[in-house]
Amino acid sequence: MTSTSAVFSALAPYGWDEDWADAFTSYAADGLLPGRVVRVDRGRCDVVTPAGTVRADTEFVVPRDPMKVVCTGDWVAVDPDGDPQYVRAYLPRRTAFVRSTSSKRSDGQILAANVDHAVVAVSLAVDLDLGRIERFLALAWESGAQPVVVLTKADLVPDPVTLAHLVQDVETSAPGVPVLTVSALHGEGLDVLVALVGSGTSVLLGQSGAGKSTLANALAGAEIMDVQAARDVDGKGRHTTTTRNLLALPSGGVLIDTPGLRGVGLYDAESGVGQVFSEIEELAERCRFHDCAHESEPDCAVRSAVESGELAERRLESYRKLVRENQWIVAKTDARVRAELRRDWKRKGAAGRAAMEFKRGRLP
Repeated sequence: MTSTSAVFSALAPYGWDEDWADAFTSYAADGLLPGRVVRVDRGRCDVVTPAGTVRADTEFVVPRDPMKVVCTGDWVAVDPDGDPQYVRAYLPRRTAFVRSTSSKRSDGQILAANVDHAVVAVSLAVDLDLGRIERFLALAWESGAQPVVVLTKADLVPDPVTLAHLVQDVETSAPGVPVLTVSALHGEGLDVLVALVGSGTSVLLGQSGAGKSTLANALAGAEIMDVQAARDVDGKGRHTTTTRNLLALPSGGVLIDTPGLRGVGLYDAESGVGQVFSEIEELAERCRFHDCAHESEPDCAVRSAVESGELAERRLESYRKLVRENQWIVAKTDARVRAELRRDWKRKGAAGRAAMEFKRGRLP
């Protein structure tokens, strides 16, 4: 049996601590070995354990439920002597970064588990898509991790005034979120990011071409990820990272690099959306009606803020879009929510028809 000191010595660089050790107690009593999943593909995974990195099968861990499959970042219990070896269970997750799948069932898909920081990489080689940044941040807040936005390829914006305006635009769209500018090519801004990810586990997220692999190499201090040039016309690149890989960083901390994400669908992210648009939710508390849709209702504090210039119209439209999308996702699996949405749609439809009739002079 592996000693406690040997376990801590081998797994501490990957985030093992006293709480994980306590959670593993019953599995240790059964002679199983603790480990952290560093890569998953085709029903098998690489697990770093006190005995070294092993290749293990995951078929014992409910493989048909996307929310219960073994994921990169999971802490697991592995049989020490099997041939092949198997993951017998994973420890309860502290956090989980989840998006909706593209299936008609709208299942959740876990991208990374037990994450402390969600680093959203955004390339400055192309125009900023603030709506996409807000979408990433909603999922990040919902996961339980602290989001961070990293504006990569800052060397492509040599004018400091222009760069400052870009940072301000992102900060306005990301209340409560650190926004860093980095040039991995020249090593600029990396010291702040290294310090931020130096404790706990960070997941690196973003579209293809955002410079994630270059950033991962810079943080790891080695060429561990393949890097390919992005197209100049749209900043897009091929998926140089095809699986989620967990790396122990030499300066401390753990990094999970992910493939470029084309689709970032919300999955039951109501609180995450609320946190991204915290200023709108605060304004909404001053609306006359508690269920105000911020459209044509009287005494709407949100619309008043838009009209006065306090709140950007783009922010409100983005908020509405994400709220509607999240409601639709939740309604597909919750009959009560579906019924509430139908009642709301009928009420709004009736109100709209009444307003039209009033304009035509058919109602008193």
